[in-house]
Amino acid sequence: MKKLTRFTKKALLVAVLLAIPWSPAFAKSTITVALIGEADTFDPMISTKDIVSQVTQHFVETLYTFDSSWNVAPLLAVDLPEISNGGTEYRIEIRDGITFHNGSDLDSGDVVASLNRWLEVAPRGRGIADRVASIEATGPLEVTITMNAPYSPLLSLLAFSNSAAVIYPEEIISESIDNIIGTGPYTIGEHVPDQYLQLVRFDDYVSRSEPSNGHAGARQQIPDEIRIIPVADPNTRVEGLVSGQFDFADALPAESLERVADSDVAEPVLLKPFGWPIWAINHKAGLLTDKNLRLALQAALPIDDMLYAALGSEEFFLVDASLFPDGWVWNNDAGVEYYNQNDPATARSHLDAAGYDGTPLRILTSRQYEFHFKMAEVAKVALEASGFTVQMDVVDWATLGQRRNDPALWDVYITHSPFLPEPALTSLWSVTARTGWGNAEKEATLAQFTSETDLAKRQMLFSELQRLNFEDVGFIKIGGFNALMGQRKGLEGVPANPWPFFWNASVQ
Repeated sequence: MKKLTRFTKKALLVAVLLAIPWSPAFAKSTITVALIGEADTFDPMISTKDIVSQVTQHFVETLYTFDSSWNVAPLLAVDLPEISNGGTEYRIEIRDGITFHNGSDLDSGDVVASLNRWLEVAPRGRGIADRVASIEATGPLEVTITMNAPYSPLLSLLAFSNSAAVIYPEEIISESIDNIIGTGPYTIGEHVPDQYLQLVRFDDYVSRSEPSNGHAGARQQIPDEIRIIPVADPNTRVEGLVSGQFDFADALPAESLERVADSDVAEPVLLKPFGWPIWAINHKAGLLTDKNLRLALQAALPIDDMLYAALGSEEFFLVDASLFPDGWVWNNDAGVEYYNQNDPATARSHLDAAGYDGTPLRILTSRQYEFHFKMAEVAKVALEASGFTVQMDVVDWATLGQRRNDPALWDVYITHSPFLPEPALTSLWSVTARTGWGNAEKEATLAQFTSETDLAKRQMLFSELQRLNFEDVGFIKIGGFNALMGQRKGLEGVPANPWPFFWNASVQ
């Protein structure tokens, strides 16, 4: 037999590969994802943490979700609801043939029980509980939600994966749920805390038939397994990504962009614009219940320096006062004169007006989001120069999540949020949020804003809300920022998203 040359062998291999149609069977069977830590609960109703949303969206589902353009789209519901009675009644048809992970069939009783629990235990659900007149099963696969008055953000709230209105079997509903049972494309296989969470395909999953579009449409269950690895140190996430240990890594430090871009194995994923760092303020207890001290804090913060220290390059941040970026319908300039004052003298005058006695201002933060910590470090110097005594409480992200629930333990905690399509999705506006901002004028304006359906009127009302936030220092937006993630070269089916998902993921 004639010996094959190296060129002939290569040509033959290429011909064979080209003759084989691609299918998910040729995809990488396990997708490995590095996140900033553990999800401290698998019950997303009770948590507003992004990491909880990122994990749980794979095994629990909501009636609605968002497509890639942030439009509300049906998930467990058949279609968008039929709205009647002046915008107060929502009739929702539920998809037939949907099975929970325990083998029971989804029906209207499960939806009613789950939504009622959401109103009782979820931060976002509690925020609208007094707006809901009733949630009733009006058929085996039909639910009707009746509001006391029109409430324009309702569908966005029902679609949101954060403090989510997920649907559980009626028989497991209780104040606390330890064994989470959902309808999602994956189930929990094995969980070794601080090591990994294994998610495996749910064989009886019934996907929607529409093309995949953001979180909406088909959920194809391409990987056999999604393995989520908690990696607290950001540089370890970077090194694991560029070495090929991880297929995807979240929340990478800005300074790692070049390292990832130069890798033969990985490539950067830049979300631009992504969102805003937030200083969440304790209005329930402690120093900042005094408005003068809140005004002093706002006046003292050196926004430019904080953003530069945290993110290093103007490619990653924008010094911007408006709560929404340029080009969004909610962008406005109300109250922006209070932003980025960096004025120690004004801060000291507010401290004097408050009769400040040197009690430490407690800043609760974590290094798992390194840019949070770097912002706090720079702010500490400026706050002390303005007359504050500052106490930095640096803890892991899970501990921060626990401590922020107790108003006796902090004055400010640092977090961030993507820009969301509906302002009311930001729970900080609600007096029932853990921050407890209860300004009476804000409450009245917020009630008008969420009852109004005309966009132009809602824009004017949101402008008023932004002004009130600056004047009363409800919470502080530090600026705008872009987020860096990274993925293995050849990874497909993971659209750039604040809450990346992996049911359609494959590595070519």
